[in-house]
Amino acid sequence: MPAQPDVPAPLRVLMISKACVVGAYQRKLEEIAAHPDVDLTVIVPPAWGDQPLERSHLQGYRLIVEPLRLNGNFHLHHYPRLGRRFEEIRPHIVHIDEEPYNLAAYHALRLARRSGAKALFFSWQNINRRYPPPFSWFERRVLRHADHAIVGNREAVEVWRAKGYEGPISVIPQFGVDPDIFSPPERPHRGKRFIIGYAGRLVPEKGLDLLIQAVARLPGDWYLRIVGEGPQRDELRTIAGLLNIGGSVSIEGALPSAQMPDFYRQLDVLVLPSRTRPNWKEQFGRVLIEAMACGVPVVGAESGAIPEVIGEAGLLFPEGDAIALRDRLLMLMQDDALHRDLSRAGRARVLEHFTQAQIAARTVAVYRQMMGRGS
Repeated sequence: MPAQPDVPAPLRVLMISKACVVGAYQRKLEEIAAHPDVDLTVIVPPAWGDQPLERSHLQGYRLIVEPLRLNGNFHLHHYPRLGRRFEEIRPHIVHIDEEPYNLAAYHALRLARRSGAKALFFSWQNINRRYPPPFSWFERRVLRHADHAIVGNREAVEVWRAKGYEGPISVIPQFGVDPDIFSPPERPHRGKRFIIGYAGRLVPEKGLDLLIQAVARLPGDWYLRIVGEGPQRDELRTIAGLLNIGGSVSIEGALPSAQMPDFYRQLDVLVLPSRTRPNWKEQFGRVLIEAMACGVPVVGAESGAIPEVIGEAGLLFPEGDAIALRDRLLMLMQDDALHRDLSRAGRARVLEHFTQAQIAARTVAVYRQMMGRGS
């Protein structure tokens, strides 16, 4: 019999990710695990802040729940029993799904080096921010010893190069969407009332006051649905009342991730009116790709990574310009052909660039590159 070619053993990958408490995000984990040369274990906390662990997509990999110390503290949280898991799993690669200035990232990197594993970190950071000790020490150590970096937008490459990271960097969003779950309705929603939507945090940098001012200038029959939680809730209600549009604006609580596709399918347009702050600018805008996957046209401010995500498949307006935002919404209200074209273009852009399967495949290619196995 002819000799059989040697098949390399699967790569043992240990991912540490508080973000994966969200059920919809676990679909990427299934897609990574579907690659036969990857043996994936993912460590998550029982909750992150107010978000409990959702168990939605668990096929093909091991999900381990580890107690988290200082839960909700972005910079200082960590897993005190993580060392035991390294001893059990003996990973080849440690995927640290954390910013490099966090204690969790520093702790995981130390354990990876001690066990002889290669390590990568993930970052959304698109502003060159400086941190005091000990966070600057954590960051410096991670940048010096990480074998690879994955960043969620192009500006983040410039940030980490400026901070001294010299290793390989790949631009891959943290998560994509499942186009079978986030899909257009069987019958496109185009009722008599034009439904405008927003989903996300209710904070000043998201520009919701601007959105309310813009819709107040719209003619015709429209309704604004704002879904999310945050300290600006009462202020936004007050603004709507002062503009005499309180009856046309609903400010609802956050929805579980499993309910988001139905929310998008009820909309005629999703708006992300973010504004840049000295210490923050939009790093991606996940709601954009979720809405686009559902066939909902999107309108976004020219802020941070929003133009990078939307491309030519939606409408942009100058950051902070309520009149320009009103005009973009009016175009979609009055031009059925434009609305239809953007609905199709948005879905097509997601299928080309932002599915969970594509994000997973690009991530696995990084793993192979780190271990010298090619792509």
